[in-house]
Amino acid sequence: MAGNRFRYGQWRGGPDPLAPPYDVREAVDAVGAEVLAGGSLRETLRDLLRRGPNGRRGLDELAARARRMRREALRRGDLDGAVTRSQALLDQALAAERDELRGREDDAARFAETVLDNLPRSTARAVQELSGYQWASKEARRTYQQILDGLRDDVLGQRFAGLRDAVRATADPAAQQRLGEMMHDLNDLLARHARSEDTGDAFAEFMRRHGEFFPEQPKDVDELIDVLARRAAAGERLMRSLSDRQREELAGLMQQSLGEQLAGEMSQLDAHLRALRPDLGWGRGERVRGEQPLGYGEATGVLDEIAELDDLLDQLDQEHPGATLDDVDVEAVARTLGRDAADDVRRLRELERELRRQGWVTRDAEGLTLSPKALRRLGGTALRRVFADLTAGPRGQHDLRSAGAAGEVSGASRPWEYGDEQPLDVVRTLTRAVRRAGPSVPVQLAVEDFEVVETERRASAAVALCVDLSYSMISQGRWGPMKQTALALSHLMATRFPQDALQIIGFGREAMPLTQHELAAVEPDMEQGTNLQHALRLAGRHLRRHPDAEPVVLVVTDGEPTAHLDPDDGEAYFHWPPLPETIEATIREVDRLARYRATLNLFMLGDDPGLRRFVDAVARRSKGRMFTPDPDDLGEYVVSDYLRSRQRRR
Repeated sequence: MAGNRFRYGQWRGGPDPLAPPYDVREAVDAVGAEVLAGGSLRETLRDLLRRGPNGRRGLDELAARARRMRREALRRGDLDGAVTRSQALLDQALAAERDELRGREDDAARFAETVLDNLPRSTARAVQELSGYQWASKEARRTYQQILDGLRDDVLGQRFAGLRDAVRATADPAAQQRLGEMMHDLNDLLARHARSEDTGDAFAEFMRRHGEFFPEQPKDVDELIDVLARRAAAGERLMRSLSDRQREELAGLMQQSLGEQLAGEMSQLDAHLRALRPDLGWGRGERVRGEQPLGYGEATGVLDEIAELDDLLDQLDQEHPGATLDDVDVEAVARTLGRDAADDVRRLRELERELRRQGWVTRDAEGLTLSPKALRRLGGTALRRVFADLTAGPRGQHDLRSAGAAGEVSGASRPWEYGDEQPLDVVRTLTRAVRRAGPSVPVQLAVEDFEVVETERRASAAVALCVDLSYSMISQGRWGPMKQTALALSHLMATRFPQDALQIIGFGREAMPLTQHELAAVEPDMEQGTNLQHALRLAGRHLRRHPDAEPVVLVVTDGEPTAHLDPDDGEAYFHWPPLPETIEATIREVDRLARYRATLNLFMLGDDPGLRRFVDAVARRSKGRMFTPDPDDLGEYVVSDYLRSRQRRR
């Protein structure tokens, strides 16, 4: 509308409501920092979601809350409450009956007292024997009937939630007939479903006739089975959680309260549900302890809650192969842990999806891992850290001002000097002339106006970086600096010197080539052995694949060789202290590299005297150099050595 004015500015009303819940790049950088510090790539990615980024709640805190609720549920009460309640009602009924019989003088009263005195001690068997007893006391008869009606209502109400609203008075013969018909039809429907028959029309007819028993209004047979099986499994877990005596008592009371026909239908229903949903932990019991006696419905409710918490913990733990946050049932989280916990899961799920959508992580058979895009960012971070520590001269000292057909434009220029063969920088030459003489046509050029383009000669190198993967590297705090160094060198060569060929070789008991991704994810070799001989052999193969390149081998290790490949079977052989055969096999590989005119520089971590003697001898034999950096300075030493050697090659 005309006359309206709008002002825009920085949001000052607290957190930005339009900001994303997480900074994805910050999350990736946090993972990278852990990896460069020596952490496991997969564990770090997993911990990002488990701890939660930026101080927000992660899966661990939600799982801890679920475990706390599970412990509280286990202390909720006594599962034997149904039997205890029945015993108390039976005692009341017998007391009332004896009071009534005591006031009578006939023989029938004395015979009835004898029957009561000889009842079994078992509550279930006593209730069964009293099923045909003619009660003299109306109060006693009502109390006895409460045992049967109460347990029957509890059992059926737990299995069929609609009974709480539709047919509560199950003692009514008409209600029992309707219930029996429903269970008969239900068992027939499940039997047809188990035979893989088409049950669409049968299900619709079943719900039309008996839908009042199922207020959940399931959409199909599978949803109906899910509803019933979970409750039936809770009832079975209740039986498994009781002692043998308690289980026998409760089973007898249930048989008596349901009646023969209804109990048979219930048993058949449980068999169908167990076969259709065998993964619900039917045979698992729980040690629930508490002061408050729990009725049948309350006890099964507690066990159902515990089972749901167990399922939720399994989802939150993310331990099974291929687990993702999409596996977490957000509705179950909201039911058990609350709406705020469900919101936390949604935010974590959004972060995981956003990491995948933006290409920072990928998923393989073992779970999440960093993508090539994230690895490039990780390598750049490692390189920036190394360059931040470099003090051995100006940053650009590896550039060489030389010309030729193999020259590569660097983007810089300089004043022309006598003898230069670099191409002229026409734009800057004319600019200098105009600044000197002013704008005029034609432009008058002088010798001092000329500038030439700087170029670098493409002097390529084949570099083999051999890094020690033995357990001592991580136990002595050298694992992180080693990873950072290798990733920094890899990123430097890929971005600044792509004509150079780098091969990273990790060695423990055996050696193996490593890609940048494999290097980031590599774990310490838990087997004993430092097989430098195998590493140098692989390094030689890499150099021979690039015969026109300058051969360079860099070795980072903290232990003298203790393993070599057996010449007969090619298997790695370990022995401590080092055997002469191991030293000789390693020296043979050193000599092969020396004959190939490869530069061999060794970076020794630690102060082991044996290692120092070995490294010094190798350096002298190969005319290479030995460095003894602190772990924190390793990257600076390796990258600086590479840049200096590259400058000398030019």
